[in-house]
Amino acid sequence: MAIATGSKAPDFTLIHKNDSGLSDVTLSDNFGKAATVLIFFPFAFSGPCEKELCSIRDSISEYKNLDAQVYGISTDFPFALAAFASSLNVDFPLLSDCNKEVSASYDVLFEEALGMKGVAKRSAVVISKVGEVIYSESSEDLGQWPDFDAIKAALG
Repeated sequence: MAIATGSKAPDFTLIHKNDSGLSDVTLSDNFGKAATVLIFFPFAFSGPCEKELCSIRDSISEYKNLDAQVYGISTDFPFALAAFASSLNVDFPLLSDCNKEVSASYDVLFEEALGMKGVAKRSAVVISKVGEVIYSESSEDLGQWPDFDAIKAALG
């Protein structure tokens, strides 16, 4: 079960690899400016994750129109995530939680999945402009996507 709605979103700083190098992305930098959508996903370069991120990529204008910043978060390393984003033409940041601390703080970390320890569950968390969790879902099923319509409704 993911973090409870109504709670304060745990702040974090994660690494994003972009064309100019490594940069830090801090959640609270969005507070007062935009809502935030966190999309936790288990494995870069896996078929279900490719389809999920492409679905978000193809509807990113809807999130922007709802005044929301989208971040993908995985326990993969930043360089793998950069290659993954490039291969899919994903134009929103994919953040590396390789230390698994953020996934744990949002209660979306598998102890073990497919024989690997510490993999992010396929999950979604929507955070208001003031830092409150307004939507949260997580799945024990690696192949089950978040409810994108419900995510957009929470933003609306």
